[in-house]
Amino acid sequence: MAAIASELDIAKGSIFQRFDSKAGLFFEVYKRAVLSLPAWLDAPDEVLDRGFFATFSYWLERTEHLVKEDWVPYRVTLIGNFGTDFALKRQMNRFLISEDPYGTLEFVEFGIGRREVRDDVDLEVVASMMDWFADSLQDALVNEELDPGLFHRDSKQSGRQRMRVEQFAHVLQGAIGKRAQEHNSPTDVRQPPG
Repeated sequence: MAAIASELDIAKGSIFQRFDSKAGLFFEVYKRAVLSLPAWLDAPDEVLDRGFFATFSYWLERTEHLVKEDWVPYRVTLIGNFGTDFALKRQMNRFLISEDPYGTLEFVEFGIGRREVRDDVDLEVVASMMDWFADSLQDALVNEELDPGLFHRDSKQSGRQRMRVEQFAHVLQGAIGKRAQEHNSPTDVRQPPG
């Protein structure tokens, strides 16, 4: 905080007056970082024309863009996602849900409108599932060198990342894709014992 105050040529107390705490300052930085990253429907028109799952794959394939071109906001979001306490994490989750900065709800509606995404599952369930899985896969792909995380073997094989993205998109399509609706109705879902 002293370094920030010095750089801005203001008193350290001025920062605390504006942001209340270091956590408050970080939360503002986190929000700006998230809002600067592209939304699902920011894909090029030729990608959007190919449909929901093509657009989904497009963004996953561009994961390295987050490191090379958007490296500051992406790292800020990583710190927020993995290096904050529960109180701050709760604020960040509320922000993500209320603001939907990646436009996930609109993107799911786009998929439903194209008849590619199931419409028999609550929109917010599908959006939450997409956000959670996409974030986890992107973080694993980007941070593989630092922490093997999701992938433990053969991480350096040529074409491995593209194959993982394609398989991930295929699995997601099986879960939320329109064809899955024809094979699974809500009555087919097995309830856990007890």
